Amino acid sequence: MAMEMRQQLKMTQQLVMTPQLQQAIKLLQLTRIELQDVVSQELEENPLLEEVLDPDEARDGDQQLEADEAEQRDDQEPQPESYDEVEAGEETLRDWDSYLDGYNYSAGEQYNDDDDRPSFEALLTRKGTLGDHLRWQLHMGHFSDTEIRFGEEIIGNLDDDGYFRASLPELAASCGLPEDTAEAILDRIQEFDPPGIAARNLQECLLVQARALGMGGSLVEAILEHHLKDLETRNYRLIARALRCDVEHVVTAAKLIAGLDPRPGSVYTSEDTHYISPDIFVHKVADDYVVMLNEDGLPSLRLSPHYLEAKAGGGLDAKADEYVSDKMRAAQWLIKSIQQRQRTIFRVAKSIVKFQREFLERGVEGLRPLVLRDVAEDIGMHESTISRVTTNKYMQTPQGLYELKYFFNSSLSTSDGDSVSSESVKSRIKDIIDKEDARKPLSDQKIAEMLSDETVNIARRTVTKYREMLKIGSSSERRRHF
Repeated sequence: MAMEMRQQLKMTQQLVMTPQLQQAIKLLQLTRIELQDVVSQELEENPLLEEVLDPDEARDGDQQLEADEAEQRDDQEPQPESYDEVEAGEETLRDWDSYLDGYNYSAGEQYNDDDDRPSFEALLTRKGTLGDHLRWQLHMGHFSDTEIRFGEEIIGNLDDDGYFRASLPELAASCGLPEDTAEAILDRIQEFDPPGIAARNLQECLLVQARALGMGGSLVEAILEHHLKDLETRNYRLIARALRCDVEHVVTAAKLIAGLDPRPGSVYTSEDTHYISPDIFVHKVADDYVVMLNEDGLPSLRLSPHYLEAKAGGGLDAKADEYVSDKMRAAQWLIKSIQQRQRTIFRVAKSIVKFQREFLERGVEGLRPLVLRDVAEDIGMHESTISRVTTNKYMQTPQGLYELKYFFNSSLSTSDGDSVSSESVKSRIKDIIDKEDARKPLSDQKIAEMLSDETVNIARRTVTKYREMLKIGSSSERRRHF
C-alpha cells in the first residue's frame, strides 16, 4: 500500500481538563482543613479576593457572580446556614480577657500592664525526648570522650521504640573503633533507663530487662534465649518438656515475661495528636434527621469592591485592566467552585442519611449494604464524583464520628432472602470473640456456624478474612492459660 500525505477533517468529542476544571476537582477532594489552607493562600495571592466577617456582605459588588449562581442553585435543597455569631464571639473574648486579668502568671509577682506579662507559650516546657534522656545519662556516666562520641552515634540510630536499627560493625568502622569496643559501649548503653533500650531485636530487649530485674540464669532467661517462638504460640507443654520443668512453672515465667516492655522507648515518643474536624453534622429533630455542613473556620469570600469600582469607572490602563480581569475570573471561579463543593457534599450526605437511617437509629447492626452507584443514581452524579466527595470527609452522627466511606460496604446474603452489610457482620464477629472463653477460644468454623444459625450465610474463609481485618488473632493466638 502506497504511503501518502493528505489532509482530513474529522469531528470527535473530547473531554478537555481545563485548569479551572482541575481546580474544581481538586477542591472537591480536599479536606476542610486543606480547603482552609487553599483559601488562605488565594487570599494572599489574589488582590481581587476578600474575606468578609459578615456572610451577608459576601455577594456585595458581585452582581455577575450572583447571576451565575442563581442559574445553578437548586431551590429544593436547603442551604446550610453560617454559624458565625459576632456577639457570641465577643462574649467569648470578654470571658477570656477576664480570665487572663484574674490569673497570676507567677506566685507573688504582679504585672501592671499586659505587655509586661509573659505569654503562655513562654511558660510551656518542651517534653523531654528519648535522645535527651539517654544523652544526659551518657554524659553523667564514666565514659571517655571517644566513648561519648560513639555513644551519641548509637543514640542517634535508635527508632521511636528504642531499638538500635543500624549495623554495629559498620558504625564502628565509620567511627574508627574496634568492633569489640563498640559492642562493650552498646552493652553499657543498654543498662541505661529505660531498661531494654538500644536492643537490636525483641529477644535482646526482653533479655536485658529480665537480667536487670535479677532473673539472670532463671527459667525466664532460658525461655527467652531458646523458646521465644514457642512462647509466642503459647506452646507451654513443648517448652516444659524441652526445659524439663512443670507446665505451671512455664506459665508463671510467661506471666513475668508478659510484664516486660517490648517498646521501652515509646514512653518518650512525642507523637502529635491529630484531631478530626467533621465536615457534616447530622442531628435528629423530632422524627427526622437534619444534615448541616460545618462551615466553622471557612471564610466567606467576595470580590473586592475597590477593584470592581476601579474597573467599572474605566480609570485603568490596558495592562492593569487585563490584570484585574484575569484575577477577577480566578476569584469568581474559586468562589463558585467552593460553593459547588459545599452543595455536592451536602447532597451526598443527605443521600447517605436517607439510605442509612437504620444505622442512625440502631448503630452498626442497622448498617445496610451500600455502594457508590446507589448514591450516584440517587442524586444524579457520576460514581467518581461520589468517590472524591467521600474521601477524607467525616460525618458526626448520633452514633459517633465516621468517615463517609464507612457507610459504603458490600453485602452478605441471609437465609431469609435479605442482605446484611459486611460491617455489621464484622461487628458481630468481634462481639462473639469478645464473649468467648479465653481458655477455649472459638475457631473460625465455629464462628461461621454461629452466624449461620443467625441466618447469615458466611464461609469459614470469609470469617478468617474479616477477623484479620479486625486485627484479631487466630484461636491458638487468643488462647489464654492464665
